[in-house]
Amino acid sequence: MNRFDKHKGYSRMFQENNLTLGLFFPLESYEGSIPEMNIEKQMKLAKRAEELNFAALFVRDVPLYDPHFGDVGQIYDPWVYLGYIAAHTENIALGTASIILTLRHPLHVAKAAASIDKISGERLVLGVATGDRPIEFPAFSVDPEERGTLFQESIFVMKRAWEENFPAVRSPRVNLWNGDILPKPRLSDIPVLVTGHSSQSPEWIAQNSDGWMYYPRNLKFQTELIKNWRSLTDRFKPFSQSLYVDLTEDPNHAPVPIHLGFRIGRNPLIEFIEGLKNAGVNHVIINLKYGRRPVEEVIDELGEEVLPHFPALTGK
Repeated sequence: MNRFDKHKGYSRMFQENNLTLGLFFPLESYEGSIPEMNIEKQMKLAKRAEELNFAALFVRDVPLYDPHFGDVGQIYDPWVYLGYIAAHTENIALGTASIILTLRHPLHVAKAAASIDKISGERLVLGVATGDRPIEFPAFSVDPEERGTLFQESIFVMKRAWEENFPAVRSPRVNLWNGDILPKPRLSDIPVLVTGHSSQSPEWIAQNSDGWMYYPRNLKFQTELIKNWRSLTDRFKPFSQSLYVDLTEDPNHAPVPIHLGFRIGRNPLIEFIEGLKNAGVNHVIINLKYGRRPVEEVIDELGEEVLPHFPALTGK
C-alpha cells in the first residue's frame, strides 16, 4: 500500500502503468526570458485546464533573473503563486518543478510546503532540485560544491518535520530543539520528487525520494534509465518528465525537434506520448513557451483531442 494513494494530488497524477498530462506555468508562449504573466488570463487558463481534466499545473522556482541563462519561468515566487492558484482551483494537482533546496532553509521549505498542501486540500506534489544557474550560488553565499550534501540534508529535515511532533533535528543548517513545524500534513508526509540527478546516485534517489522527475531524452535512453531505476526499489515510485510542445494546426504534422521537445501535430504527439507510457513514464509536464498558436486554442486542442488518451486519475 502506498500512503500517497490517499493524497489528492499524487493520486490524480500517478498510477503504475499509467500516464497523465500536466502543464507548466506560464500558460503562454513568449520570446526571450520574461513572459507577460497576466494574472487574470493565467487563472482563466488554469481553470480551463482543470475543466478539461489535466492532471496537474506546475510552477518553477527561479530565485534570480540571470539574463545570460534565459527563461525566468512564471516570475512570481512559487509559494505565493501556488497559494493564489490553490484559491482559484479545486481539484487539479499543484506541482513544483522544482524548488531549489540548496538556496532555501529546509525548515522554511517544510513549512511552506505543508501550508500549500493543507490550503489546497492535499494537492501538492513537491519537485525539488539543487539548482543550476551559476549566479545563484554566490548571490546566496552557498558553496556549489556542497549542493549535493545540502540537498540530502533538506529532504531529511523536511520528512522529519512533517512526520514527527517536536522532532530533535541537528544538521549543518538546523538545530531544532523544543520547537515544531505547523501545520502538519494529514498523511504526515508530502510526495517529494527529485529532479534530474541533483548530485545524487540513482540508488540514493530510489531509496530516499517518492519519485523521479527527469528531462526529455530519446526513447531508448529513457526506457533504460527507468528500467534500471525501478530495479533499485521494490515500491512503485512514479517517473515524470517535461516536454516542450509547439502544437501545429495540421494534426498530422511530423515532429520537428525544438529545444527539449517538438513542433508537432496532435496525432504524432499522441503516438509519442504512448511510447513514453510504454517506457514507464507516468506523467508528462507540457511547456508551451515556444508555441506559435494562441495558447487558448492549444490548451483546448490538447484537452479535447490528446487528453482523453491520458486523463487525470479519479476514484481513489
